[in-house]
Amino acid sequence: MSAVSTAAYAARRAAQKEKVRILYRRALKDTLNWAVHRHLFYPDADALRERFETNKHVEDPDTIDRLIENAEASYNKWRHPDPYVVPWAPGGSKFHRNPTPPAGIEIVYDYGKEDND
Repeated sequence: MSAVSTAAYAARRAAQKEKVRILYRRALKDTLNWAVHRHLFYPDADALRERFETNKHVEDPDTIDRLIENAEASYNKWRHPDPYVVPWAPGGSKFHRNPTPPAGIEIVYDYGKEDND
C-alpha cells in the first residue's frame, strides 16, 4: 500500500467508527424511549450492544459501509414515533411555560414588606 492509500484507508475507517458510535448512541437513547423503566431498559440495551459487538471485527470497508446502511435503515424503521422529552427541555411540556417578561416591563417583588413610612 502506498502512503496515500494508507492515509485514505485510515480516514475512511475513522469516519466509519464515528458513524457507528453516533448510531449506537442514538439507538441506545431511543431504546430508553421504548422501555422507560430501567429494569426493562437494561436487557434491551444489552441486546443492542450484542448486535453491535457481533460485527466488531469486520475489517472490509465496503462490508462495514453496508452494515452501517442496514443498521441505519433498521434504526429508522424502529425509531420511537413519540420520543420522551424532558419536560423543561425544548419540546417538553413545561418549556417556556413561564416566559420572561418583555423588555421595558419592570418587575417589583414586594413579598411581605411592611410600609414604615
